[in-house]
Amino acid sequence: MDEVTTVEQLRTLYRSPASPALRKQHAALDRHDRTFIGLSPFVLIGTGGADGTCDVSPKGGEPGFVRVVDDTTVAIPDLAGNNRLDSMSNVLDDPGIGLLFLIPGIDETLRVNGRASLRTDLDSKLTIVVDVAEVYLHCAKALRRARLWEPTAWPSTDALPSAGQIYKDQMGLDVPAATIDDALEDNYRSTLWSEGG
Repeated sequence: MDEVTTVEQLRTLYRSPASPALRKQHAALDRHDRTFIGLSPFVLIGTGGADGTCDVSPKGGEPGFVRVVDDTTVAIPDLAGNNRLDSMSNVLDDPGIGLLFLIPGIDETLRVNGRASLRTDLDSKLTIVVDVAEVYLHCAKALRRARLWEPTAWPSTDALPSAGQIYKDQMGLDVPAATIDDALEDNYRSTLWSEGG
C-alpha cells in the first residue's frame, strides 16, 4: 500500500467536487441552519490539541439545547459528563472546532466549523461558544449507507458485553460487572441533567 503524502496525490484519486458541493458552504447561519440546530438533540464536537491529538465528543439534550446566539455564534452548554475535559482543554490549546448536528430520522447532517472559546457568564456553569466560519448541509450518503435510522438494519449486539463488563475487563476491576452496570445506571439517573462538574 502506497502512502499518500500530498494534496496533489490525494486529488489524483478523486474527481473534482461538483459545483453544488462547493456552493452550499456559507459563512453565516441562515433560517434553515437555525431550524436544523433548533431541532437537533445531538451534536458531535471535534477538537484538536496543541500536541496533534484529536477528540470527538458527543453532546446531547432536548432539541434546541445548542443555542443560536446570532448569525455567526452558537453556544453549547456543558452538562455532566466524565470530567475528562478533553474537548474543552483542546479549545484552550487550539480554538479550531467542528460541529456535526444530527436529527433522528433525517439523513442529512449539518456541519458547522469555526473557532471556540469557553465562557462562564452565560446560562450554564461553562459554555462552549463557537464563532461560525463555515456552515453547510452534509449529504445523506453516509447515514443512508449505515441505515442509521432503520431498526431492521441494526446489527445484533449479542456479542457486545455490557458497559460494566467492558470497564471491568479494560480497567482490571475486581467487581462483578452487574455491580458496575448498576452503579452506572444510578449515576446516569442522578446526574443526567446536572451541569458539568
